[in-house]
Amino acid sequence: MAVLAAAVLGAGYYIRAAYTVRTVYVEGNVHYTEDDIKAIVMDGFLGDNSLYLSLKYKNKGIEGIPFVDVMNVEVLAPDTIKIIVYEKALTGYVSYLDAYIYFDKDGSVVECSSVKTGGIPQVTGLSFDHFVLGEPLPVEEPEIFGSILNITRLLKKYSLDADKIYYNRSGAVTLYFDQVKVALGTDAVTLEDKLMALPNLLPSLSGRKGTLQMLAYDESGGRYTFKPE
Repeated sequence: MAVLAAAVLGAGYYIRAAYTVRTVYVEGNVHYTEDDIKAIVMDGFLGDNSLYLSLKYKNKGIEGIPFVDVMNVEVLAPDTIKIIVYEKALTGYVSYLDAYIYFDKDGSVVECSSVKTGGIPQVTGLSFDHFVLGEPLPVEEPEIFGSILNITRLLKKYSLDADKIYYNRSGAVTLYFDQVKVALGTDAVTLEDKLMALPNLLPSLSGRKGTLQMLAYDESGGRYTFKPE
């Protein structure tokens, strides 16, 4: 019995030592830091043991994490794992009461959180009086989500980080970059041309407060009026 117990203890010690995770790769994360992801995956007893993790997450992703569709864990070596994060596609968010309501390209509510996540523009000017998780926001003109998606795609394409997208009652769009407002109007045809010009225009307005008037498209790309406040 003593020999058996010693063998079991020895095996346990070997597994514990040989399969202790020392290197972790994380990819696909945007809204969570690498440390956040590691803490979620490697939580609890034996959370740093690759053999245990390979069994725990075999053919099973991690679900139920806000902003994350699923996370998969791959064991690359006894002391090395890779965590692959597949995040939910978020287009924007609206403030409602004391919460932030995040929605996807179709306007469906993806998450409701008390924490604001960076990198996602706030959308204002939408009118609704309730929401249901997993269903589209009940706005008067649902087609507006197509416009929002188009704008967010163009912002990403031209490396523009807008704080807010505002729609007035007539559907005219205004973008907010810190203290600078960019009035784009309602013309969807010239929208991309206007946004294409912004990376050259915004640096000269840094630190200033006012509105860049881009209601009428200027083919030269530079003759727009800035009205200080």
